[in-house]
Amino acid sequence: MNTLLASYGYLRVALSGHAQRLRDARTAGDRGASAVELAVITAVILGIALTLLFVIKNFVTSESSQIQGGGGGGGGGGGN
Repeated sequence: MNTLLASYGYLRVALSGHAQRLRDARTAGDRGASAVELAVITAVILGIALTLLFVIKNFVTSESSQIQGGGGGGGGGGGN
């Protein structure tokens, strides 16, 4: 029973803190990024990541085809 009361007390304090921050945010006006701004930033980052992925894929594909195409005589294998 004691742990239940302690949990309830903790929950009440935590929720009152969140509620106060929500009230402060509503009265403060526009202080942070909106959902639209975050969506645009996410889309830009995703576009950059996809472009980078495409460039790396093309580079690896071209290098792989050069390796598999027998790019020149590969030197003798050493030997004694």
